[in-house]
Amino acid sequence: MPDFSSYLPISSPTMSFFVVLCIILFAPIIMGKLRIPHIVGMVLAGVAVGPHGFNILANDRSMELFGHVGLYYIMFLAGLEMNMGDFRKNRVRTFAHGILAFVIPMAMGFILNRTALGYGFITSVLLASMYASHTLIAYPTVLRYGLSHQRSVTIAVGATAITDTLTLLVLAIVGGIFKGNITGGFWLLLFAKIAAVFFVIFFIFPRIARFFFRRYEDNVTQFIFVLAMTFFGAWMMESIGMEGLLGAFLVGLVLNRYVPNVSPLMTHLEFVGNAIFIPYFLIGVGMMVNVKLLFGGIGTLQVAAIMIAVALASKWVASLATQKIFGMRAIEREMIYGLSNAQAGATLAAVLVGYNLLLPDGQRVLNDDVLNGTIILILVTCVFSSFTTERAAKRIVLETRSTTPQEDGGDDEKIMVPLRDPSTAETLITMAVMMRNTKLNRGLVALNVVYDDNNRLAHQEQGRRLMERITKVAAYSDVRVQTQVRIATNITNGIKHAFKEFNASEIILGMYPDKGHSSKFLGELAQSLYGGLSRQIVLVRCLQPLNTLRRIEVAVPSKAEFEPGFYRWLERLARLASNLGCRLEFHGRQQTMRLIGEYLQKSHPGVRAQYTPMEHWNELPRLAASIDDDHLFVVITARKGTVSYKAALDHLPEELAGNFRGKNLMIIYPDQYGEAANVMTYAAPQMHEERSAYTALREWLGRKMKARGRQDA
Repeated sequence: MPDFSSYLPISSPTMSFFVVLCIILFAPIIMGKLRIPHIVGMVLAGVAVGPHGFNILANDRSMELFGHVGLYYIMFLAGLEMNMGDFRKNRVRTFAHGILAFVIPMAMGFILNRTALGYGFITSVLLASMYASHTLIAYPTVLRYGLSHQRSVTIAVGATAITDTLTLLVLAIVGGIFKGNITGGFWLLLFAKIAAVFFVIFFIFPRIARFFFRRYEDNVTQFIFVLAMTFFGAWMMESIGMEGLLGAFLVGLVLNRYVPNVSPLMTHLEFVGNAIFIPYFLIGVGMMVNVKLLFGGIGTLQVAAIMIAVALASKWVASLATQKIFGMRAIEREMIYGLSNAQAGATLAAVLVGYNLLLPDGQRVLNDDVLNGTIILILVTCVFSSFTTERAAKRIVLETRSTTPQEDGGDDEKIMVPLRDPSTAETLITMAVMMRNTKLNRGLVALNVVYDDNNRLAHQEQGRRLMERITKVAAYSDVRVQTQVRIATNITNGIKHAFKEFNASEIILGMYPDKGHSSKFLGELAQSLYGGLSRQIVLVRCLQPLNTLRRIEVAVPSKAEFEPGFYRWLERLARLASNLGCRLEFHGRQQTMRLIGEYLQKSHPGVRAQYTPMEHWNELPRLAASIDDDHLFVVITARKGTVSYKAALDHLPEELAGNFRGKNLMIIYPDQYGEAANVMTYAAPQMHEERSAYTALREWLGRKMKARGRQDA
């Protein structure tokens, strides 16, 4: 076997950059399969390629430079993404919880660090500050449920600004102690310098920013300006003997109002941070972890256990105290707790500061045990925060949302129909015509997306001919159609971008199943779309003319009435049934059936409907026997992480492929709240793997056991 150790660590800058890019590319994919937050995946990848792992990369000056920039970038984005309006609205509760969420973890952590771990005063203070901070890693979950304006969410988000600022101030003071000469006037001089820098950042920087943004609108120029302000603020903090990351965080808070969340500038800032700088920092943190120490004794595990216990317990006590003081509900406490117990950004900053500071005896302020324990702490708290917030969000939706959601007025109706197969195009357009609101008299959007390859011109011409044909079909019904033949390197992204450009309300898409694999029954295109859009998506497979359908059978999951798109899909099906003159039959829970009946009686009294109880989703295969060739079977499903989602929906493609072969099918993904799919943050993964590695392993073991059983038989 060749000896590769002589070539390691890699010395070529080009190859080193290639390895880092491969980590940035594949770590989120692998972590998505394992259902682990990708921020942890970057750190673990750094452990693997670092000096204490396989020694593939050296922890050299380039890693240090990019990691330093990444750390400042994390703090800058944390300040930039704060909702200062909500913070001011609930400032009393927010300030109180912020102080409690800082003081209680600091006190509990300091006592246990001194007694249980036996650390010195400075080490105990710095380690306790790690427990006080928190990262809003579960905030995208809140957006997905449409709860961003809930009081408990506002308190948790605003408290993050307070706890992180106080934590960073502790880090800055500790760093200043080690960098400066402590004399009689040290503290007075230190706070005078801090006041001066705060004055410049909070009073001078906004005026400079206002002057600049009024005169220069170019995105590149604005991007460079914002970065320059960030690192200048960080340098000012360093120049007075404090940590620059506090300066970057404060600059983010100051520029908050000048960089809207939906602006191109914000997109560019987040893109660069997520693509390069922040992953570099996370990988660099992992490269400092000594795996041998992690498995070489109980020291690291003991430290990690105490750190996890203090972090989780102290945040719960702070959340409980906030609830009792302001007379809040228990579910609000759970939401505050879920959002405020994840440790990530400021925790990494704290451990990095302490790890690089040396005591007079040459020992690090935070040793290798703490560094390794911090990685475990981040993993546990991030996963715990995600599950806790998800559970609290579902309970709040079920408790606070009215049992009769707001009905869909259809004012935003604009149906988009992506087309590629001429044999199904007329059916899809006809179905869209039957589902549209004739009172609004709005047209449809027909879209054809072609690959940007060598056959582009030929495919464009085919697409134009298809659009001309579709326009004539719609004209027979006196319906206007906007058409577009679009070029894209990725079909899904092409549809998404067109959806936003036309400001469409929903999509009607034909199903093009992979006949050889039931797991791909819905088609990869459809799966990518419903994972990236929050609006209604309707998948259709109609094997016979629409006007020959006699009945529409609809399977409705429990709690479907709590979804924001409940009345939209119900309205569309009612219009379709009315135009076809066929009967609607619903299968679901009694509560859901009652709301459907009330709506149809009020809005569509002429539609014939009947209701059949279906208590459990596992009764779905039984319905297959009652579906005739001239029936349309409709399944109302749900995206993962929504109120009506259930684990049984994971097996929907297999059930449909196995039990409803040759049947007319329609699958509806209802509207969801917000634009959670577009939220871009260093703590939230940018992709979601629909099928986890655990599911694949379970299925593989099941197949092996069945094969062995057949052999034994």
